[in-house]
Amino acid sequence: MDPATIGLVAFGVMLILLAMRVPIAFALMGVATLAAFAIFAFRTGTFMPERALRATASIVFSNSFDLIHSFDLSMIPLFVVLGNIAYRAGITTAVYNSARVWLQQLRGGVAMASIVGCGGFSAITGSSIACASTMGRICTPEMLRMGYDKRLATASVAAGGTMGSLIPPSVLFIVYAIFTETSVSKLFLAGILPGLLTLIGFVIVVLIWSAIDPKVAPVAAERASRAERLRAALEAWPAVLIFLIVVVGIYGGFFTATAAAAVAVVATTAIGFAQRRLSLRDLWLAVRETCIQSTSIFIVAAAAKIFVAAIALTGLAPALVQTVSEAQLSFPVLLLCICAVYLALGMFLDPIGIMVLTLPLAVPMVEAYGMNLIWFGVVVVKLLEIGLITPPVGLNVFVLSNVVGKAAPIGAIFAGIWRFLCADVIVLGLILAFPAISLVLSEAVQ
Repeated sequence: MDPATIGLVAFGVMLILLAMRVPIAFALMGVATLAAFAIFAFRTGTFMPERALRATASIVFSNSFDLIHSFDLSMIPLFVVLGNIAYRAGITTAVYNSARVWLQQLRGGVAMASIVGCGGFSAITGSSIACASTMGRICTPEMLRMGYDKRLATASVAAGGTMGSLIPPSVLFIVYAIFTETSVSKLFLAGILPGLLTLIGFVIVVLIWSAIDPKVAPVAAERASRAERLRAALEAWPAVLIFLIVVVGIYGGFFTATAAAAVAVVATTAIGFAQRRLSLRDLWLAVRETCIQSTSIFIVAAAAKIFVAAIALTGLAPALVQTVSEAQLSFPVLLLCICAVYLALGMFLDPIGIMVLTLPLAVPMVEAYGMNLIWFGVVVVKLLEIGLITPPVGLNVFVLSNVVGKAAPIGAIFAGIWRFLCADVIVLGLILAFPAISLVLSEAVQ
């Protein structure tokens, strides 16, 4: 059997298993192992399974071992535990409280504060789902108590939570860097301006929505004094300090990205204990949550590494590149096709699963057209970010629904989310049309 045919069959089986809701790690590992076995067994033209066992086992174990012992992968648990400790210490909550005090006098101000709070949370944690879950507990109940429309109170947090994918540090950028062998530091820089554009776009959505229909966002009755606003701003200093440790530490040449994450974790823990907002029990809970979250990411990443190795054996990527080249597709058309595939998959699959499933084929095609992989990484993460709030699945929507319970059903969240999706699509269009938005900062630092 031809290796390319085996590769196509493997992709088809993979999609069927995912549609059946088989966990992606098991689907990736199982299909990749069987595909590699079939390729080695049919190498001589005759099915000889005894020759395939050792070669298949070598691919499975060597790729898993190499990935787990990757130095770059150590960033993931460090940034995850950083976010968990910052939440337990109330540092991420302080960002939202500060924004709320300053913006609550505006119509829709608390929704804007929720979005800004999500941006601040994202600048520490790097996880969209964690951002939606945490900020949903903090922001949404308060907006509902104030009389905000359920659609705005929930959709603003669900959409704001997606910024954890783009604003550095981002777990998705780390995974992308590992599988494409690109610079994590440059990817972090490349995500800053698109992340800020997304935040501004979401705030504009709230402004327009509340201006057209004032009933969705009542103005807060209480007015904060100048002293209260100053105090609220000062209380957010730990979050600013942690962000500066990561950014200045990395791009000032003081730390590697991994070392910056480690220093930020130590600083966050010290601040939490110094302010008496963090206890040993809180620290233990943060570490336990980190172990669970990081293990799930590692298992998927290890399975994906095996899948990438199996796809490389099939020769499917070069064949696909040749087919696209012979079709003489223009790069904009190819890019639109890639975007359509990512948006379609985003309706059903989780972001890491989509990334590891598509990168083995998408990256060679983009490289064949001579495009910058840092820019393409921003495009991919933005597409995955959109997928987090796209029906019918929308992971952030379901996470938020579980957090708020019966107070806001899923239908109400999706009813408000389309406005924020429009802003997302506009930002995506700007990133595609003007790659400099992503590259200006990353190219400034060599």
